[in-house]
Amino acid sequence: MFSLRRDRCADLTVRQLPQYATLILSLSLTLVACNPSPESKNTASKTSPADSNTITIWWNKGYLLEEDEALRQIVRQWESQSGKTVKLSLETEDELPQKIERALSTGNPPDILFSTRAEYELNPRLAWEGKLADVSEVIEPVEDLFAPSVLQAMSLYNKVANKRSYYAVPIYQATIYLHYWRDLVEQAGQKPEDIPKGWDEFWAFWQATQDNLKGKQPEIYSLGFTLSPSSSDTYYLFEQVLEAYDVELVDEEGNLRADDPQVRQGIIQSLDWIAQLYRSNYIPPKAVEWLNPDNNFNMLNRAVVMTPNPTLSIPAAQRQDEEVYFKQLRTLEFPNKPSGEPMRYLVSVRQAVVFAEGTNSAAAKEFLAYLVEPETLTDYLKAATGRYFPVMNPAWDDPFWSDRADPHISTATTLLTERPTRPFAFTRNPAYSQVLDEHIWGKAINRVLVEGVSPEQAADEAIARIQEIFDEWE
Repeated sequence: MFSLRRDRCADLTVRQLPQYATLILSLSLTLVACNPSPESKNTASKTSPADSNTITIWWNKGYLLEEDEALRQIVRQWESQSGKTVKLSLETEDELPQKIERALSTGNPPDILFSTRAEYELNPRLAWEGKLADVSEVIEPVEDLFAPSVLQAMSLYNKVANKRSYYAVPIYQATIYLHYWRDLVEQAGQKPEDIPKGWDEFWAFWQATQDNLKGKQPEIYSLGFTLSPSSSDTYYLFEQVLEAYDVELVDEEGNLRADDPQVRQGIIQSLDWIAQLYRSNYIPPKAVEWLNPDNNFNMLNRAVVMTPNPTLSIPAAQRQDEEVYFKQLRTLEFPNKPSGEPMRYLVSVRQAVVFAEGTNSAAAKEFLAYLVEPETLTDYLKAATGRYFPVMNPAWDDPFWSDRADPHISTATTLLTERPTRPFAFTRNPAYSQVLDEHIWGKAINRVLVEGVSPEQAADEAIARIQEIFDEWE
């Protein structure tokens, strides 16, 4: 932000004072004016009366124009109601984390940040470092309306203050959904209503579907698993597979269980399970190179029969085509675990935070309190056409999410309101956020599938690096 202000100041000088001698003098003065000392820069930005009724918000740009317009409408309504002003900046998913790191390094962050990747890349670490404001006053008045797993995800540890508290405000949640083409299953001579609940039988069903389709569509694959080290979809899927094999790397107190032989064995089993499917040619060979959009692309182009995805973006993209949305495309649950126990779903909670060094944290909290009013937040999420699921109880009864005729949103409602859920391990210990940020699981999968090492070796390497990360955080 400071560098941008400096550039604008220099441009204005050049534009207004074309005379050479005057230009040199003016530029000298400009450098002084545009590069204040750290004390004057921070003091001016935080205490200026002009800023007392203004908040700055950096928000992830939506996938749909309707999402962005819905947010702007909420901002306008709050400005009218509060008499305060909002400076809203919409940023892309990839640009926002780097931009916020630069802002923090200069001591000039926005008041509010909402980034889809901040859930694991930034927020646990920033809370740990004492850089986030406690937002308990936003959460507690509506605490009873949130799902328990959502509240757990918002409860982060501040090492500076030596306390655990609410350092984030939930906006929406999601889990791992399985999408498939009903008509392709039927073309393979199978019945969707016959999809088994048992772990081995479930995956055998999809293998048989591919085998039966190969004569008609030789290039089709049954499973659109994203398996590259560069994709967040990889770890979302692998974390769910680890849950299937009852792997709990971090206990409820935040302690790493890397020395537990059962944990090691579960990681090996998970890697071996994926390797067998990949080597049996039921997953596209290029899946080891896929980025986040690639499984969506292959699914919508009917190159795969079924794919996991951490949002409902795949069916949401087809919502205007009723034939596809309601009849051809389906969303279903994971099977039971290999042990026979019901699957427990990992919940990803996208969240907004207030920075402790922001210029107006009090007004920022007022805005977030307005945003999480059930009616306001429901309207915002509806604009995303069901890609995300509400975090609050009242919204679940809204016909938009309770409509059982919708084959996708109704499944999401079942998973997130009726099935066992838990947040990711980085809510228990922020060190685990670095495990995901370094793509430890994607690298382990790559070692097995591309480099040919054994699942045992890849598991041991991953465990060793995770132990190093946790030691570094001590």
